[in-house]
Amino acid sequence: MGERVPAGGLSVDRELHDFIEREALPGTGIAPAAFWEGVARIAAELAPRNRALVAKRDQLQARIDAWHRARKGRPLDSPAYRAFLEDIGYLVPEGPDFTVDTPNVDPEFSSIAGPQLVVPVTNARYALNAANARWGSLYDALYGTDAMGSRPEPGGYDPARGAEVVGWAKDFLDEAAPLERASHADVTRYVVAHGRLVATLADGREAELADPTQLAGYSGEAMDPRSILLRNNNLHIDVLIDPHHTVGKDDPAGVADMVLEAAVTTIVDLEDSVATVDAEDKVDAYRNWLGLMRGDLTEEVAKGGHSFTRRLDPDRDYRAPDGTAFALPGRSLMLVRNAAALTTSDAILLPDGSEIPEEIMDAACSLLIALHDLRKDRGPRNSRTGSVYVVKPKMHGPEEVAFASDLMGVVEALLGLAPNTVKIGIMDEERRTSLTLKECIRAAHS
Repeated sequence: MGERVPAGGLSVDRELHDFIEREALPGTGIAPAAFWEGVARIAAELAPRNRALVAKRDQLQARIDAWHRARKGRPLDSPAYRAFLEDIGYLVPEGPDFTVDTPNVDPEFSSIAGPQLVVPVTNARYALNAANARWGSLYDALYGTDAMGSRPEPGGYDPARGAEVVGWAKDFLDEAAPLERASHADVTRYVVAHGRLVATLADGREAELADPTQLAGYSGEAMDPRSILLRNNNLHIDVLIDPHHTVGKDDPAGVADMVLEAAVTTIVDLEDSVATVDAEDKVDAYRNWLGLMRGDLTEEVAKGGHSFTRRLDPDRDYRAPDGTAFALPGRSLMLVRNAAALTTSDAILLPDGSEIPEEIMDAACSLLIALHDLRKDRGPRNSRTGSVYVVKPKMHGPEEVAFASDLMGVVEALLGLAPNTVKIGIMDEERRTSLTLKECIRAAHS
């Protein structure tokens, strides 16, 4: 056990204490004493509730085990079992319908349906890769995988497979953003004229998009674009044009690649895919989360005999069809998954010498760190609506969801955030939560 520092009535491991005061707090406007005293107040109020909820789990499980043991070897009587679960409070009565109106939700959750990744926060390289997976090369994905039905042969670049990739991608484009009475495979030039995509075909004809509203924008000059940005189901396809590129020089329209908007959200995981058992581990995790929120996380990578620095991708700049400049996020929108209710951490000891519930420590520290994103006045943002997204795992029923909601509320107050800045993601991975999901959502909404 490392050296401990008294702070706000708590006993804090020196490594965590120094990280919070020297790295996490500067730039937030929150004084160290105010932070530690606030954490102490929150722990004094909520640690007993945490322990009571964990104890209730054990009590419920003991009664369920006893019920099954008493009926060992007999077929399950479903009505009787349901009545038993209701009687002990495992299942709760379902209330009337209600509506939820959650303000300031980023479009990645409200209007875009796309893949989500989960990444261990303790591995900076993986975290950067996941955040940067917002955009990916379709050509690379097709060439290097069996998506077309076969894998590439070992060795160098195979021009025949490359041609197959291009053909597959052009067929995809015909489905996702079709031209009117023409194929993208026959295009020799793309331009944007009068706010519309105009494609010149090999026979000299011109064609436009069957749905002109699918043109989201372009980069470069309208009559000599570097890329054409298309939109399908609220996801973007960036058709890169470079006639001097290795691939583009052999393409009739100079298309060098198609970059697709892919993983629109990523869960940065402090809980399930990592093992952070002491203060040193927690600081490693929090430091990477801080780098992601500030936007300055980097990692030196050695690959293929070369080394380079991996960092977060910048936003992508375009012009709308009318010529107005705009940008799209270059990174996946990141959520943070906090620890579950069962674990405690000796990184912070409470006044009675007991360990702090890890979910309380994670809430205070991860939300403090998120302030660096919320209070940016320049540069790329994680949330453009000013929200923080916290995934709460392994919750058992409405009471634990209500606890999580109360916890986020008091941490918001500590950090000077408006109510409901934090959006809680309820993971219905536990049976009790799945069976009572409507009431869990009600508890979060109340």
